Amino acid sequence: MSYSHPSSGDLLPLYSSSNSESASSLAEQSAPLTTSTQDGLDIFYYDVSSKHHTHGSRNKCVNLLLRVPKPAFIAGLLAIFATSYLLSLQAGDLLFINDHLGIIGAEIIVSVIALTIVTVMLYASRMRSNTRRGTLLIVACIFAALYCYDHGERFEHHGFYNLLVFLAIFIPLNLAIALFYVLWCKIDNFLAYFAAFLAVGGISACVSLVHYRRVFDQGTLGALQYNLGECEWAGRNIPFVDLLPAGTQNFWAGSMYCRPESQQIKASVDGNGVLRVACESDDRDVFVDVLPETREWPLKDKDMWHTFNHLVLKRVARLPYSSSRPFVLNETTQAVVVRCGSSSTIVTRVSPPLAKLPVYVPPSDSDTRASNNSTLARKPARFSASRAPQMQLQRPNVIYLMLDAVSHRQFYRRLPKSAQVLKTIHRPGSHRLFELYRYHSVGFSTDNNTKAAYTGEIFPTNPNPLPIWAYYRDRGYVTARIETGCEDWVKEYIGRKFDSLDHSVGNRSLDYELSSPFCMPEYYPTVGNAFGNFKGPYSIIARCLYGRYVHDWAFDYLYQLRSEFRENRAKQLAHQKDARPYMVTTTFLEGHEGTGEVLGTLDGSLAAFLESMRDSGELNDTVLIVAADHGLHMGLNFAFLQNGRIEHQNPFFAMSVPEWLHEFSEEYQAANGSESVSPFAANEQRLMTPFETHHTFRVLADWPEFETDSWRRSLFAAQKAGRTCEEAGIGANFCMCKIPDKWKQKHSRPAKLTTK
Repeated sequence: MSYSHPSSGDLLPLYSSSNSESASSLAEQSAPLTTSTQDGLDIFYYDVSSKHHTHGSRNKCVNLLLRVPKPAFIAGLLAIFATSYLLSLQAGDLLFINDHLGIIGAEIIVSVIALTIVTVMLYASRMRSNTRRGTLLIVACIFAALYCYDHGERFEHHGFYNLLVFLAIFIPLNLAIALFYVLWCKIDNFLAYFAAFLAVGGISACVSLVHYRRVFDQGTLGALQYNLGECEWAGRNIPFVDLLPAGTQNFWAGSMYCRPESQQIKASVDGNGVLRVACESDDRDVFVDVLPETREWPLKDKDMWHTFNHLVLKRVARLPYSSSRPFVLNETTQAVVVRCGSSSTIVTRVSPPLAKLPVYVPPSDSDTRASNNSTLARKPARFSASRAPQMQLQRPNVIYLMLDAVSHRQFYRRLPKSAQVLKTIHRPGSHRLFELYRYHSVGFSTDNNTKAAYTGEIFPTNPNPLPIWAYYRDRGYVTARIETGCEDWVKEYIGRKFDSLDHSVGNRSLDYELSSPFCMPEYYPTVGNAFGNFKGPYSIIARCLYGRYVHDWAFDYLYQLRSEFRENRAKQLAHQKDARPYMVTTTFLEGHEGTGEVLGTLDGSLAAFLESMRDSGELNDTVLIVAADHGLHMGLNFAFLQNGRIEHQNPFFAMSVPEWLHEFSEEYQAANGSESVSPFAANEQRLMTPFETHHTFRVLADWPEFETDSWRRSLFAAQKAGRTCEEAGIGANFCMCKIPDKWKQKHSRPAKLTTK
């Protein structure tokens, strides 16, 4: 169909008869109209040269409306949109996704651009109403078909993640274009204003980016230093993500606060194991779910997702509660859920008490002290700290808080309160804090990085490998672990190395374990995908359980462990007995989600915990490690920007050590090290990995005697300056901290020979 002007360029077509009401309305406000009939359409014209017309800005919109998109052009764009999106759904294992992430991201961008052009044409160009409705219907059908084809939330099927990324780009982009169009139509000289706005905004953004680039290197007490010979983060590290205010990436996901339960429940367990409950409900509506103790379960019962959570629920004992008779818990019960009508709460305790806990004697055939030494041709060299005069021989306690998927920068970006408290932990004379600025992960996800930290190997070489907490328990430590994701680390990451899944590694390596509360269906779904975007431990919404953040229940138990251990320790020291040290590990999953916003919910509780550690005096004899396995490996920043790739390989790491351990490390380095430097100051600026974390764990477990080889490979000894990724055990595919070429060239030139 073609359209032509019935007269000179002074007459301009406005609307067809299908929109004659709008044409008439405009006619009353602007200029005289004439009409013409073409191909069955009544075309209205107005005189753009009329002196009565004063709405010049409206001419621009009318000129745009003259452009009639061809159906074939729209169809081509829709084909590009659908094809590009379909190609982005290519799937495979974790390594495949990592290798093809750039291609997948580019395909999503192409699909966004294609559909954006179609969307703009729908409201900013002239077309039949039937064509417009038909186009919208086709778009809806394409979306429905693509969603049905793949709406998975796993590496093998990741359609739902693609959809979220697509919408996260498409919606803001089209809102911005629509706003631009409206303002352009209504405001004279809008382009001049817009250009000024872009200039001011661009300058502000550039200034902000320069600031955030400097902030990127900052830490608690210092900053990354660009020392000669040390590796630097590869590529152009521009932190565009810092321009986004907190909450921007998931504002549409709802409140980041937990909705309180309708009833306030007061429940506690006394020293005799008697549970007492006070709530508004009648006793007939009060029940207690006694959660199973999972520590002794074999590996076959701890298969994440399909087995573990279902067995927890199957083995829950729901019992009626009556205030008229005592409700006594079994000695091994760590947690119960009290239900008053429609409201619920969790009650935890440390049981049996440490005073009643027998000293663990490891089996001779699986003692880590024997297995580690048997693989060596000779007995490893050891050193006793008792040789050093006036040295603290009391073995240190160890608390390890593992923050899943939290980069160095993300820690300061989303946990500002905790960062401020960390600064106050550094108290020379009592305890010192140091941070690793070039801490580098050794793999893509939790798998390789935690295996390196907990076993010292990415690929365990021996059958039936044991985690680091077994190493501690074999040496007389009390060991405890809190898993907030309804999983067992051993079964999930090294379970395949066991010759039988009947092994109870928890019973072998732990004195206390808390997992079952985090398998409750109100938090961990029993059907469908337990790791979805809007449910489960990896969701992009606030992770709540019975009116509180999930991590708050973990902190409750962690406070109870500390109280029990410290009280027992004080009694033993008062009677001049050797106090049993303790080793506690806790995993927090708030950082593991694509928007990077949920992590902020952890800030208040983590800051309070750090304050309690600082004020209690525990840090005088406790090594506290707050560290991540890797940075965020999903979301827009990781998918499209080099900054995201760098952050992925630069997890957060901070450690507080007692003053006496700090002094010994300095003296031992000066006497036995290859260079006379402070090991802590040196390692802060050198390339470090979870392998050094593992050997640090081993040294602490063996104190006051330790294997000299582990010491040399730990954070207590200065590691080699100018280490490369290859030397540190980081694969080439994951290396993000590289020695600059200019430094390589400088030191690779042959020395000039001189003759006398």
